[in-house]
Amino acid sequence: MTEIYFEDIREGDVRELGSYRVPKDEMVAFAHQYDPQPIHVDESAAEDSIYDGIIASGWYTAGVCMQLLVDEFLDHAASVGSLGLDELRWETPVRPSDVISARNEILEVRESTTRDDRGYVKNYLVAHNQDGDEVLSWTATNIFLRKSAAP
Repeated sequence: MTEIYFEDIREGDVRELGSYRVPKDEMVAFAHQYDPQPIHVDESAAEDSIYDGIIASGWYTAGVCMQLLVDEFLDHAASVGSLGLDELRWETPVRPSDVISARNEILEVRESTTRDDRGYVKNYLVAHNQDGDEVLSWTATNIFLRKSAAP
């Protein structure tokens, strides 16, 4: 059920998005299909790398963070897509059994100048592992419908 519309979102709003423990088999299966670099899929090669062990694909980490964002925010909002990412950073490798916790902050809210049924919300997502190390951050602009445009 939609509870959050463009008018309900304010600059400075912060949402804790929960956490996710990374299963090794899921992390590796993702890499086999979408990012089969040795550091993501081959234990021996990964141990001989600068990472000293297997690490998650950054795209897997982004997917986990996206799931947290959807579960705790976008599923409850009149979100109809995104204009894209302005920046995506992978700071610290994610390893099997790491617990990723994410939060989202609203940076800017602006009305559309061409469509009266929507507005644009620039937001910042940051994720940390269980040790408090930043593992990922992104800045994105999402499109939200106004209450007047609700079906």
